[in-house]
Amino acid sequence: MSMITRLHYFNCVVETGSISAASRVFDVQPSSISRQLAALEAELGIRLLNRTTRNIGLTEAGSTYYYYSQRIVAELDEANRAVNDLQQSPKGNLKISMTVGFGEACVLPLVPGFMKAYPDVNIELELSERVVDLVEDNVDIAIRSGRLPDSNLIASKLADNDFLLCATPQYLADNGTPETPDDLIDFNCICYGYSGWRDWFLMDDKPRKLAITEGLIVNSVNGQKQLVLNHAGLVLAARWAVNNELNNDRLVQVLAQHSFSPYERLSSTYALYLKRDLISPKIRVFLDYLKQHL
Repeated sequence: MSMITRLHYFNCVVETGSISAASRVFDVQPSSISRQLAALEAELGIRLLNRTTRNIGLTEAGSTYYYYSQRIVAELDEANRAVNDLQQSPKGNLKISMTVGFGEACVLPLVPGFMKAYPDVNIELELSERVVDLVEDNVDIAIRSGRLPDSNLIASKLADNDFLLCATPQYLADNGTPETPDDLIDFNCICYGYSGWRDWFLMDDKPRKLAITEGLIVNSVNGQKQLVLNHAGLVLAARWAVNNELNNDRLVQVLAQHSFSPYERLSSTYALYLKRDLISPKIRVFLDYLKQHL
């Protein structure tokens, strides 16, 4: 029998004035409550109740113990209510760690709408390329692109990265347009400096690393965008990073008949969260909102 059950029995006996009345409240035999009260007193090493044939009264120690027992049970009941409320409706603090590029291009524009839909969820955002530990860093969701290491996390796919070669119409007018992937050696290529994303691979049949001229290297997706939009060269970027610029003709896709990637396999962007029997409502609704609006 748990200590908290003994406290419930003890409090009820004090409040109803008898073991038989408490047994009716909990729908158990009076002997069961008597045994638990005796076990409680034995564990504490002191008598809490004075028992007579007619009534039950508190000893001095029992009166002190009842004061604290009431508080303990009330706090636990409040904690249970708070947790149940969290499980029933999305509320509380939600900490999200995301890569800078995907975060700025795709997630941050959606946050105001999510906050309007779920005003009881408080959001903390971390934009970083570092690999976070969800437990140590107290992170609810980590959004990462590329190859995922084996882990005990749940991975929910948000988007295919779908890398495209792009340039501005002006750069192509000034420098010409590559006709084959091997022609890229003759053009300035704006490379992403983050480890594992710097090389360019042709993915048509099997991955083949291309020889390119690294005219510029920058460790930021937005840095790549600013450079390519200012006619610095060609860029290999995920569709989600340049989709708006392609739609408004600020950028043009190059060699669209081919498939490219910054490493030897195609990739996606995932939301990672801890394995749990029950996913909290705040995590569930945020993931649903992202998938609906991306």
